[in-house]
Amino acid sequence: MAAFNPLPIDQLIKRLDPPKAPIDMVLDTDTYNEIDDQFALMYSLLSPEQVRLQAVYAAPFHNDRSTGPEDGMVKSYDEIVRLLKTVNVESDGFVFEGSRSYLPDGETPVDSSAARDLVKKAMARPDDDPLYVCAIGCITNVASAILMEPEIIRKIVVVWLGGHMLTWPTTREFNLMQDVPAARVILDSGVPFVLVPCMGVASHLTASTYELEACIGGKNELCNALCELFAAYSDNHFGWAKEIWDVAAVSWLIHPEFTQSELEPSPLLSDDCRWSRDARRHPIRVVRQLNRTAIFRDMYTKLIKGR
Repeated sequence: MAAFNPLPIDQLIKRLDPPKAPIDMVLDTDTYNEIDDQFALMYSLLSPEQVRLQAVYAAPFHNDRSTGPEDGMVKSYDEIVRLLKTVNVESDGFVFEGSRSYLPDGETPVDSSAARDLVKKAMARPDDDPLYVCAIGCITNVASAILMEPEIIRKIVVVWLGGHMLTWPTTREFNLMQDVPAARVILDSGVPFVLVPCMGVASHLTASTYELEACIGGKNELCNALCELFAAYSDNHFGWAKEIWDVAAVSWLIHPEFTQSELEPSPLLSDDCRWSRDARRHPIRVVRQLNRTAIFRDMYTKLIKGR
């Protein structure tokens, strides 16, 4: 394991306080994997009074929408660029390709433009003004950056949608179980870390085609694109709702008052993706509850307003 130099506990706890706007943020996202990353990306971009988005990193993924992690990352990169065009945002120097594979172990980083850019941006931060790293895919890019330059753990705060509640029987969740070594780097390094669990927390952020059409349908090109993307995810919309999980992570940064969270010792992660506790470990912040209505109203309002 790489040698880390974490913040003293009192400073770490202070850094885990909910942020006070405006903050600088980078977003790490497997945007082509599902339909929720697109909402999270646009919500971040359209919230400049709360977060100033500095860069977007394409994360790898592998499921039935990709042939492997590299293909998933490339497709996500292209999807980010496509979405940014709908709001006339230039992608050059703003969107970066991420890892083409998962970590081979807990000590070896995977080099990428995204990891290098994160190191560069983090190391340029003043000691008292961290860069917030919001990750809504597997955590490979962020873990690689930490392994490349361990000193960045004193310069960043990582907010990650990954795993399930610490009381859940298993934490076999897509983002986490793709790259367990990377998740362990985040959990064990002492980096200031906010965990946004999926089942039991982000799983409350559901929407339906009927709601989207009623709230944002026909409002502008971006809203129509998101409605069409959402509707295409299922061929039977009757009584159907879909989690827009990834909005949960950015919502903690945009409006932390819409969430409830508390400090917990950083959990241990087993090879078979189960949590265990050790009260002697350093603290992290764990989101426990979300105000679904407040979050969606704010997001819909900003999507309608556009840029």
